[in-house]
Amino acid sequence: MNPKKKIALITGASSGLGAAYARLLDREGLDELWLVARRADRLTKLAETLTTTCRCLPLDLAQETNLDVLEQALAAANCQIAYLVNAAGFGCIGLSRECSRKKLQEMVKLNALAAMGITEICIPLMTKGSIILEVASCAAFQPIPNLTVYAATKAFLLSYSRALHVELQDLGINVTAVCPFWIKDTEFVAKARETDKRQIYQDMPGATNAKHVAEKSLKAAKSGTAVCTPDTVSFLHRIITAIIPHRLLAQACKG
Repeated sequence: MNPKKKIALITGASSGLGAAYARLLDREGLDELWLVARRADRLTKLAETLTTTCRCLPLDLAQETNLDVLEQALAAANCQIAYLVNAAGFGCIGLSRECSRKKLQEMVKLNALAAMGITEICIPLMTKGSIILEVASCAAFQPIPNLTVYAATKAFLLSYSRALHVELQDLGINVTAVCPFWIKDTEFVAKARETDKRQIYQDMPGATNAKHVAEKSLKAAKSGTAVCTPDTVSFLHRIITAIIPHRLLAQACKG
């Protein structure tokens, strides 16, 4: 019987934080990296820079049928998942009533439902020592007007991750919610600003970078950390939101 391949599955791998995780996990001695994102050309370009064998899956994870495709591919692969990184996601800046309903629903599907669905698909293929990284945001710590739906999706992911961290302890699988502040060298901010009619978020003092977030959160996950705030702003935000009532913080963020 052939031994199971040890793999890492990374969503949102075509750019930004997902690509940064792929470069880090390329050093882990795995048999394969499974790179998942919508843009096939970006995935192929990234794979060419990595030494580990890569399997590129150009899938739009906001579409439920593509989760079925991924599940079937994993079932047929005779693999053991050493790392799952859910880095796929997007945001919209601006009043929710000014954003397209379909876009808001797609955000919920990708940021929350797809991340949850993929995690549940992967857990049966994990063993003791496997690691799950759920990329949330420090926006998960409080309700944020003008990031209303985005913050809500990340609050879901944070709560889900924290509970799953406890559920999977007896299996030796660690779950870490990654909650950074703005990451300046990704496409996320530029895309989110497309709906920012009032130019609420233009300057991002304290913004971090993808390499730093990936390195610090992977180290935290290996040590068993449940929630990682990988930069100064997110660390302080977590403390502040634990002290000050959220209704006051929401009012302060209204802009």
